[in-house]
Amino acid sequence: MTRLRRRARLHHGSRRARGAHRAVLRAFLRGAGGRLALGAVLALLSTLAGIALLGLSGWFITAAGLAGLTAGAGAFNVFLPSAGIRLLALGRTASRYAERVVTHDATLAVLASLRERLFRAWARPGAARQLLRRPGRLLFRLTADLDALESLYLRVAVPVIAAIGTALLAGVLLGALDARLGLAIAGWLLLVGLTVTLATARRARPLALHRAVALERLRERTIDLVAGQTDLAMAGRLRAQRDAVMAADARLARADRALHRLETSTGGVFTVAGGLTLSAVLLAVAALMEQRLIDAPAAALALLVALASMEPFAALRRGAVEAGRSALAARRLGSRIANHHAESHDTPIPALRPLPGLAVSLRGLSAAHVGAARPALHAMDLRIAEGERVALIGPSGAGKSTLMALIAGELAPASGLVRALPGSWMTQRVELFQDSLADNLRLAAPDADENQLWLALAAAGLAHDVQRLTQRLDTPLGEGGLGLSGGQARRLSLARLLLRPTPLWLLDEPTEALDADTARDVLHRLRDQATGRTLLIATHLRREAELADRLLMLDEGRLIADLRRGTPAFDRALRSLRADRPPPRLAPRLSPLPTPPDASGMT
Repeated sequence: MTRLRRRARLHHGSRRARGAHRAVLRAFLRGAGGRLALGAVLALLSTLAGIALLGLSGWFITAAGLAGLTAGAGAFNVFLPSAGIRLLALGRTASRYAERVVTHDATLAVLASLRERLFRAWARPGAARQLLRRPGRLLFRLTADLDALESLYLRVAVPVIAAIGTALLAGVLLGALDARLGLAIAGWLLLVGLTVTLATARRARPLALHRAVALERLRERTIDLVAGQTDLAMAGRLRAQRDAVMAADARLARADRALHRLETSTGGVFTVAGGLTLSAVLLAVAALMEQRLIDAPAAALALLVALASMEPFAALRRGAVEAGRSALAARRLGSRIANHHAESHDTPIPALRPLPGLAVSLRGLSAAHVGAARPALHAMDLRIAEGERVALIGPSGAGKSTLMALIAGELAPASGLVRALPGSWMTQRVELFQDSLADNLRLAAPDADENQLWLALAAAGLAHDVQRLTQRLDTPLGEGGLGLSGGQARRLSLARLLLRPTPLWLLDEPTEALDADTARDVLHRLRDQATGRTLLIATHLRREAELADRLLMLDEGRLIADLRRGTPAFDRALRSLRADRPPPRLAPRLSPLPTPPDASGMT
């Protein structure tokens, strides 16, 4: 049974991999199929022109030399071969230049389209929440994995087409001298070239996986070291993190060396195969000349064609090594590309609105997180009227943030129905980007002018601070809002909330980690600006729950109490929440004790 299950998993995995590869192939063909085909044709013409040029040049030089040694020099036509050589040289140069322009332009266009598609796919709530657990994975997918896809066309597809065309041309040219020689050289080139390429690609696949994992680990650990160096230093883990970065770098170096050895050994095999090909053709043309079936110029042509015919196959060694990396990237990205393509053609599902007079309506709502042993919410029924101010309270892990995410549409329910008015969600963490202050505000209202931005800042209590900055609204912020204090960042988040006129506000611990004075000022401004809106606040702080007229108590994903202001139970629940810490008292300054007199009576 274990063997059968393993075989079933392998079959399922291979089927998924084939589906992912087909999705990437469809994306390439859909994005720039015509230009990709034109680039492959130009690459083939360039290779064939190079081989024909070398063969014709060898024939012409040999024939002209022999003609000069005989009495037939005057009758030898030098114009037709020389014109052919010039035509092939110019054609090879033009086709090589056009091939570079067309193939790279088409590849970059496809990658740009794929990058946009992946951004949109990962911006969906479910995918975004998964990537938040390992943000380094998103960086790797959008950079290394996506860039690896260019090798599928530039270093694998185009060289394979050129190599097959070379083998066929060599067979035709040598077949014109002797049919047996032509069939033998074409079959040998295809057999050796494709066999070595496929074997190298098969051996490169696990090595490419090891390298991809090592590079991903190195990036993750380096980002953790740079971004968290202060916390690591305070925890005494800076040296350990540095050692982890060095270990990841060593693993990446070992993977790179293994791939380099594989590429070198493949190049050696192609070199040996080229030498054998040239030697075999030399013996064959010698036998043909001995039988007087061909002359010396034809023998020179055959030797030079054989010499040039292995060059496209030798160039495949890089593509064979890159094929493993490209296949891995296609398998990782293909399913997401396919899913986004299917979703983009679906009819969008309209947001479910509650009945008139209600802001939120939940019926039989259940939710579960991926990998969790138990549900986060259990069959919850809830109604919140328009204009109500409601606080969700309960211990950590009770399901408050999960309920907010469900109402905001950031999390899909496992069962049940969610109906809610359009809302704005002010999360626990202020998400600010490395951009100007104005552009961080315009995330909520892209078309807002400067006057609207200043009004929002004034309502949030941040206008005075921004006016004191040299560049004011154009002030650049660092990563994560670097340059603002915690209170200023929270006020900026409040201003962004005010810029988006929605009837429902979802506030997840809006003043957590703020000092008492700043927190009360933020809450006061929230109360003033929330007139006519519905508030839903997830909190464990008394100062935030005091905004509410209704307390919903959660415990282990269940609604265990629904309390209204003015009832004793409401007051008891409010008093049970954490209060602000009183400011620290300064110890009274004591006057110094008098110095005891010394033996002389002097003090």
